[in-house]
Amino acid sequence: MAQQNDLFKKLVAHCKEYGFIYQSSEIYDGLSAVYDYGPYGVELKNNLKDYWWKSMVQMHDNIVGLDSAIFMHPKTWKASGHVDAFNDPLIDNKDSKRRFRADVLIEEHMEKIEGKIDKEITKARKRFGDDFDEAMYRETNPRVSGYVKELSEIEARLGAAMSNSDLADLKQMIEDLDITDPDTGSRNWTEVRQFNLMFSTQLGNIAGAEGKLYLRPETAQGIFVNFLNVQKTTRQKLPFGIAQIGKAFRNEIVARQFIFRMREFEQMEMQYFIKPGEQMKWYEYWKETRLKWHLALGTPKEMLRFHDHGENLAHYADAAADIQFNFPFGFKELEGIHSRTDFDLGAHQELSGKKLQFFDPETKESYVPYVLETSIGCDRMFLATMSQALQEETVTGANGKESTREVLKLHPALSPIKCAILPLKRNDERLVNMARDIFNNLRLSFNVQYDDTGSIGKLYRRQDAIGTPFCVTVDFEALDDQTVTLRDRDTLEQERVHVDQLEEIIRKRVDMKQLLVQ
Repeated sequence: MAQQNDLFKKLVAHCKEYGFIYQSSEIYDGLSAVYDYGPYGVELKNNLKDYWWKSMVQMHDNIVGLDSAIFMHPKTWKASGHVDAFNDPLIDNKDSKRRFRADVLIEEHMEKIEGKIDKEITKARKRFGDDFDEAMYRETNPRVSGYVKELSEIEARLGAAMSNSDLADLKQMIEDLDITDPDTGSRNWTEVRQFNLMFSTQLGNIAGAEGKLYLRPETAQGIFVNFLNVQKTTRQKLPFGIAQIGKAFRNEIVARQFIFRMREFEQMEMQYFIKPGEQMKWYEYWKETRLKWHLALGTPKEMLRFHDHGENLAHYADAAADIQFNFPFGFKELEGIHSRTDFDLGAHQELSGKKLQFFDPETKESYVPYVLETSIGCDRMFLATMSQALQEETVTGANGKESTREVLKLHPALSPIKCAILPLKRNDERLVNMARDIFNNLRLSFNVQYDDTGSIGKLYRRQDAIGTPFCVTVDFEALDDQTVTLRDRDTLEQERVHVDQLEEIIRKRVDMKQLLVQ
């Protein structure tokens, strides 16, 4: 645990030092759980969004895009259930004065039990080797099966308490499970109470309920209220999807773990409209498709896992699973795949009095479609990407001496800077002019950087730290034969390349096409 905390602290410090993420309003001591993306952070985030958009919209002929407004008619949030039911169960510790989500405390207790199961299975796998049957071991080993049974009972009870808004039982569960304040060990808890997560504001200078607006807590509702507009103008038939990237806002009880949980965040969501009765087929399809999207980036399989919601489902869903990523602070939700049934369109149809139905030309009937949702937090994806990319390596220099480097091994298609152009000597006009010419030529095709502010070794280290996959060094030999040194970030290999070949070579290695054809 201490090692994980150290890694996380190093990641946060790296993001600040190298211009990926800053604390918002830092000169005024910052604003809690609000962050700004710096020069390299905004490039990486835009590349992640571009990869998601291309794979979701460009690569599917039945998925189209949308950019709906942040402000929506307040009835939208009444119909969706957010006004009455978008609450988190809040509990305070009387001794530490700290505030927690009651359900998260219970979920973290469950994670500890899962950790015990994983520990037992790891030991058994080492003991039995290739003959190890994990499924059978889970069923037959008394200790493991006991943990599994305990988890199942807690999950069922938590699901019932959350579905019924049974705050008293949530408090009772915390007491029954002997859950303590994570930092102080105190068991002195308040009662559990509901806390609505929506930010509200006023429309113009109108005061009162009639002028009250909300900052949207999710982007999905903008898709649902535009269902018919999109379907008719693009002449879509079922199944079809609507994709959207946009900001959302939640007044989180406990916003922590850097950009993992923020009050202002960005979502990448796609709502897939389908015939009723086909939801399980598409549920499995999108689970598999979205996992492949993550694996295409080179994410190791063991860093990702599915977590089925089981009985602890949202009120609108009949099936739900998360793709969890192993962050420095453990496995946490990265993306959700939800079968939302016809709840959203049906609720908006009822409250608005406007039909939100699809006329099926094959069956000659109209019906409210079901919806299959994929929703990924852009900021969480950013954090996951940085978490696995940041590495510390020992490398041997040309002089034979070993040194340590911090390198950000991003997929080249995602890297903020694709190539850095570095003159060997900044006080030699010929080298500088040639490097500037290469820079001006390549900047038409890629996001490149010119740098002559230090020795070549130091410049390489800085480019490694921001994830630049390639560096071009312009030396005196280049003046004679028009060849330069192209350095690979990951392998540290260097090759002589003619300046006329640079664009083609770099393009092949950084093109997002290699991600999309997986």
